[in-house]
Amino acid sequence: MRRTVALRLRAALATAAIAAAAGVVLHIAQASAATGGVTGYATQNGGTTGGAGGQTVRATTGTAIHTALCGRASSSTPIIIQVEGTINHGNTSKVSGASCNTADGVIELKQISNVTIIGVGGGALFDQLGIHIREASNIIIQNVTVRNVKKSGSPTSNGGDAISMESSVRNVWVDHVTLEASGGESEGFDGLFDMKDNTQYVTLSYSVLRNSGRGGLIGSSESDRTNGFITFHHNLYTNIDSRTPLLRGGIAHIYNNSYAGLHESGINSRAGARAKVDNNYFKDSKDVLGTFYTTEAGYWQVSGNIFDNVTWSAPGSDNNPAGPNPQSNTTVSIPYAYTLDPASCVPAIVSQTAGANKGLQVSNGNCTPQTPTASPTASASASVSPSASSSSPSPSVTSSPSGTNLSIGAGSDGSSKASGTSYGNVRDANMSTYWSPAGATGDISIKWGSAKTTARIIIREPSGMSGSIGAWQVINADSGAVLKSGSGAGVITFSATSLSKITFRITSSAGAPRVAEFETYAS
Repeated sequence: MRRTVALRLRAALATAAIAAAAGVVLHIAQASAATGGVTGYATQNGGTTGGAGGQTVRATTGTAIHTALCGRASSSTPIIIQVEGTINHGNTSKVSGASCNTADGVIELKQISNVTIIGVGGGALFDQLGIHIREASNIIIQNVTVRNVKKSGSPTSNGGDAISMESSVRNVWVDHVTLEASGGESEGFDGLFDMKDNTQYVTLSYSVLRNSGRGGLIGSSESDRTNGFITFHHNLYTNIDSRTPLLRGGIAHIYNNSYAGLHESGINSRAGARAKVDNNYFKDSKDVLGTFYTTEAGYWQVSGNIFDNVTWSAPGSDNNPAGPNPQSNTTVSIPYAYTLDPASCVPAIVSQTAGANKGLQVSNGNCTPQTPTASPTASASASVSPSASSSSPSPSVTSSPSGTNLSIGAGSDGSSKASGTSYGNVRDANMSTYWSPAGATGDISIKWGSAKTTARIIIREPSGMSGSIGAWQVINADSGAVLKSGSGAGVITFSATSLSKITFRITSSAGAPRVAEFETYAS
């Protein structure tokens, strides 16, 4: 891209620096595993579940991520990797194993399947370090920030792409991520979200792509037409020169995205590509749809879009802008169900929901944010350190809950706590920390600032320390009513109750009882 992108970015980078700093602070109400259901083309071809049903581990370095992948029983064994902290060149090394194929200086998801990577805790920032998906399938990446990945200069990573996919990749869902650069190609950066060499069935949703020369592409050249079936929805593209995205062959569904400050071109459909472009909002931009920089035409079906202060170039030998009055020149049949927000409120709903550290909120189909109720992953976790051996950690994982764990982001208190334990440990999504009363019995409570409807809790004991909890009561702390009585840890259900504080009261134990996680759910 033109060198002048750096000048365009100068004013924006002050704001971007603040946003980047905020990007590593995870909203405290975040769930400990991927929430919400996969959408778009990633639901096809058998669907995308990532690491659902597999072990959950915690990683704070790139080496730890690689260690988790390499410690699996096989390259297809499901795994959920919860990432917290800054991942960079200094803490990302190659790890070897039969179930992985990793490399230094890049998060390498190569020749593997059934993996979820999700940012948790204080946030996950991949700083100057890209995520590379190659010869892989069934991958979920959620709630992470990737910034300033370079292909030239120092340090370099992933060919300059924030997230890239190539070589027979299938079924990837990238959701609630923030991808950003600090300039264009002349400053050493490439694309934010690239797909090439037979990549299919991908969804990019509720994400922010900003401050870059290139948003992303589908197809590396005019002859690379083996890619397609890609959905882009509820994303924000801002302060970008072009490629939002660039499509070479294949089919893309592009709906309910917000575009602002596209300097040269936007959706570039060429080389036979067909794009269904529904209910997007384009503002303060140039040539937001058409075929650009080639004589090999692409096609589009348009409906419900808003063009706000958009300028259009005159047609030329290698430029065919769709405007100023875009009309459809193809039809595209979409095989999955979806709900369109009105284009008029797309900038507002995208601003509230898109990007990392936004609480994983989505639109309810009428431009109102809501927290999803479905969760494809378990929430028990174990730590993985850079020095971990190639053997896989084995925490005790009980049932995989559905819905949002309401304890994440709530408060907690209790009757007493043993030395070295904390009330907050029961809501930190970390199975290696726990609360224990000062004696053999005691109370531990979850509390909120306003009433929550609760119908199910899960009491998890630390790995290797199970069996100490004896008899218990679940109490509505607002009224004192006993909601359920029983014994032992696990899943506890009761009639749905609106309350602001719920107490798990241990009335007998076989020694010192320990609670690693006190999870609460609406149903």
